[in-house]
Amino acid sequence: MALSLNDIKGCPIDRQRFTWRELVQTPISKLDDDAFTRVCIILMNGLELEANRFSHMCARMNRDLRLPLAKIRRVEQHQATAINWLIGADHSPLETTIAYEQVAIEVTAAVAQREPDEYLAQTYRFGLLEDFDHMYRYSAMLDRLEGKDANNILQCYTDILPGRPTIVEHRDPEDDLRTPMDAKIAHPLSKLHALTIMSAEQQTHNYYMNIGPLFTDPVARLLYAEIASIEEQHTTQYESIIDPDQTWMEQWLMHELMEVYNYYGCVQQETNPRIKALWERFLDYEMGQLSMVMELFKQYERRDPAEVIGDTLPDPIPFASQRDFVREVLTREVDYRAIGTSTRPTARRARPRSPIAST
Repeated sequence: MALSLNDIKGCPIDRQRFTWRELVQTPISKLDDDAFTRVCIILMNGLELEANRFSHMCARMNRDLRLPLAKIRRVEQHQATAINWLIGADHSPLETTIAYEQVAIEVTAAVAQREPDEYLAQTYRFGLLEDFDHMYRYSAMLDRLEGKDANNILQCYTDILPGRPTIVEHRDPEDDLRTPMDAKIAHPLSKLHALTIMSAEQQTHNYYMNIGPLFTDPVARLLYAEIASIEEQHTTQYESIIDPDQTWMEQWLMHELMEVYNYYGCVQQETNPRIKALWERFLDYEMGQLSMVMELFKQYERRDPAEVIGDTLPDPIPFASQRDFVREVLTREVDYRAIGTSTRPTARRARPRSPIAST
């Protein structure tokens, strides 16, 4: 059911507070909780971290917005903490890595099927097959280092198969850029999709950069270094489809709307009652933050926020296995390559593998 944005209220910003025990709650179980509970946790942590990062950049460029940005940023810092701390110590770094790739595959696949702009849908399908390859390689590394089957983490929602070979994923920077959408005429769903996927990929890049050096196994260190490089390319790809001509206030408004949109999807689909209650609380907080930014938008832009965000939210991204779609895209588009701002098929050939891939 679509969520109306008319007369949106939410919890006022001065009432959005936490105790330390609320920030550090009992983690989920990596085996007993549904894998899509963890998918939502990882995704929403990425969105909160992007909100925090954007807020800092915006504050450096806008003197008058620094205080309202700081107020909302403090809450989003605590929301990110509460969410990220739900991943428990029973997850090894490699298991968490595989969970990150499951997020990239399932959420990107769901977005690609719902994206109204075919050029953008193709962009998502292109990145999807590279994340699929990363899943395959990290799963092999989990077996090599820990003797574990990645299906225990994935709960068999997501296939473990070779995707587009990593050796052909390394591109010139000009081949990572895509043509940006025009925010004035783009479908609201396109704008929400782009911010969502970009945020998730940026979080994945940062995680691999931080966790990779902690491994002692030299092959694992090489693997994380290589995949982190590709994840930076993915962040470049997805941020390049966002309209760079939007004002800072437009971008802030879209960030807050994107968070409301995804929390609403989590509330609608969460199966763990305790985690659902957290999503409901944070949806209320985000609606309060969106309401505050809408008023700031009116004050500084002298425009109706509905010009940017519309009157209702689209139906949420489905958090469910996209196995059949991924298999179809793998069969049809694994040989696509990026040339400039487009992706196109190449002649089929023997698929080279990086030496690390065989581990």
